[in-house]
Amino acid sequence: MEMVKIFDTTLRDGEQSPGASMTIEEKIKVAKQLEKLRVDIIEAGFAAASPGDFEAIHNIAKEVQTSTICSLARAVEKDIKAAGEAIAPAPLKRIHTFIATSPIHMEYKLKMTPDEVIKRAVDAVKYAKTFVDDVEFSCEDAGRSEMSFLKEIISAVIEAGAKTINIPDTVGYRFPTEMGAMIKELVDYFPKDVIFSVHCHNDLGLATANSLYSVLNGARQVECTINGLGERAGNAALEEIVMAIKVRRDLFEGIDTRINTKEIYPTSRLVASVTGIEPQPNKAIVGRNAFAHESGIHQDGVLKHKETYEIMSAEDIGLDVKDTIVLGKHSGRHALKKKLEQLGFTDISEEELNEIFMKFKKLADKKKEIYDEDILAIINEASDKTPKVYELISLQLSDCSDGMPSAAAKIKFEDKIYVDAAIGEGTIDAVFKVIDRISGINGRLMDYKVEAVTEGKDALAKVMVKVIFDENKPAVMGHGLSIDTMLASAKAYINALNNYIHMKDLLSKKISYKDSI
Repeated sequence: MEMVKIFDTTLRDGEQSPGASMTIEEKIKVAKQLEKLRVDIIEAGFAAASPGDFEAIHNIAKEVQTSTICSLARAVEKDIKAAGEAIAPAPLKRIHTFIATSPIHMEYKLKMTPDEVIKRAVDAVKYAKTFVDDVEFSCEDAGRSEMSFLKEIISAVIEAGAKTINIPDTVGYRFPTEMGAMIKELVDYFPKDVIFSVHCHNDLGLATANSLYSVLNGARQVECTINGLGERAGNAALEEIVMAIKVRRDLFEGIDTRINTKEIYPTSRLVASVTGIEPQPNKAIVGRNAFAHESGIHQDGVLKHKETYEIMSAEDIGLDVKDTIVLGKHSGRHALKKKLEQLGFTDISEEELNEIFMKFKKLADKKKEIYDEDILAIINEASDKTPKVYELISLQLSDCSDGMPSAAAKIKFEDKIYVDAAIGEGTIDAVFKVIDRISGINGRLMDYKVEAVTEGKDALAKVMVKVIFDENKPAVMGHGLSIDTMLASAKAYINALNNYIHMKDLLSKKISYKDSI
């Protein structure tokens, strides 16, 4: 059996989806779930991008034992040094360095000649080898590169010590037959011990198809993300690639992955909860409707024999469609713990269970029925380990059609309670202004998104905000959860404020990353 390595880049390329930024603690949580999923390589971030990215990779490298931890690095010494230091604690580690190889990128972006690009690539691989034995090299925009140049630069980096060669369709330009042909030509040309990888973007909706055609033609690593997250239209979706190989054994004879498919659905839900980006309902494998049948003909067929309309089982991906536990205000800790286990959370500590149970009970007093999505949202909120410098105690609002919206808040800071009020252009504006007044830190709202966690008038509201508190520093994300949308908005803004303060603390630390820039 030939194994296809699954290289997950949810924490790096996936996080580049607008609005998908994660805190360090959230990244660690996702990384540990990816390890449970049995992902071969976790690209934990881009170490040189920021102190936060460096620290996240460094902490993940300490936590994860059975998956290789990888950091991306441009073909630049300072990037490679930061990557090497960030992944140093990992038992299994890799540096993934890259440079563009297409004529358009070399001429207009790099402003380098092909010979200069080859030299830079070789130097980068040799320097990366001083930190790790496992070095991957990517030909950025390989999909629009000339084959003769690809062969030349790949030969040079293999000689320099690269063990995995990645062929990215960076702008999602290629068709499946073209990607397959490229991979076949390269696999046939180079020694059999070289692993060829693909990293396909979804600009034309072909990322998964391009990845699968590449596997059929000899690629033995696929770079992908949970739920297909990623830059622009996203990346090839891990769940689609893995399940296609599993379901179509007739085409992928003798080929497999080491993925534990029963962890696919729990991983999808965790990533959706952490990033705030839900897969569309008709998303293959993990969408809400992926195993739903509304047509009478389909329902009749499925009731008679499931395989009439289902080519895979919901249980295969860890979705328990026969779940009979219904949670409500009379449910106890045991029922909640059983539900958490069914959702894939088997290593919850007693302290975490107590906090989740407390939040669950408060919600159950306000809702008739608690859905899985509610539980996942509560878990995400309860597991946020960002230091709570500011904590919302209470919120009071006043508004009418021709009046002046106002908000009054009680906020805890350093064990003292502060009370203030503010008038705004609207209720949300008033809420954010009163938080600014109490904290003395003014924020500029860049993005605001609210969505219902489930259906119904009593659905939890999940609010995401992106705020700039310092024009010289990047925007920070904040998440809030409540049945009351205004309260959820206030929680999200305070969460963003706490994340900003935490980020400032990181920036003030003298960590090794600073020595590399």
